[in-house]
Amino acid sequence: MTALATPPPLTGMFPRLLTAADLAVLPSELPSGPVFWELDNGRLVVMAPPGYIHARCEPKISKQLMIQGEERGLGLVCGEVGIMLWRNPDRVVGADAAFIANQSLPARLSPEGYLDTIPDLVVEVRSKNDTQPEIDHKVNDYLTAGVRVVWVADPAAGIVTAYRPGQAPQVFGPQDTLTVDDVIPGFRMPVRDVFAV
Repeated sequence: MTALATPPPLTGMFPRLLTAADLAVLPSELPSGPVFWELDNGRLVVMAPPGYIHARCEPKISKQLMIQGEERGLGLVCGEVGIMLWRNPDRVVGADAAFIANQSLPARLSPEGYLDTIPDLVVEVRSKNDTQPEIDHKVNDYLTAGVRVVWVADPAAGIVTAYRPGQAPQVFGPQDTLTVDDVIPGFRMPVRDVFAV
């Protein structure tokens, strides 16, 4: 999803850092339509609803995670899920998909209903307005929190980039097959299938 605005200053409308409890009671609908929120270390970030291409890519990846991961008994899949990365100040992100391997189960939820278990794999589909610094910031936060692999699917470029702690990013191009054997042994998905609209 795309951040619509930088986090607000800590004066005026939000004189203090917000918490996951504050986030949980914010509306999901405004008079102008649906709204999505994240917390970046206590600062509110407003997210744009996903566009058509984004909305086509995310379920394709989630479906393969379900078939090749969960249905094989290797863990659990979550589609579009709020994840509590850390607290004080609170960092709550909305991942497009996540996979929790068996060794990380059972899944724990925060009191606000967000996923409190750090997933082993997180998927983000890049939206047209996402900047590279925004992507880098979010990926870094996932890896800092303990996510083992972050996939960033970029529909405009037709690539999926895999990020792991302490390693150079691995780019899967249009002719490649997406793999993640350290989380889901045997997972195979042609990159072109991710972006087929």
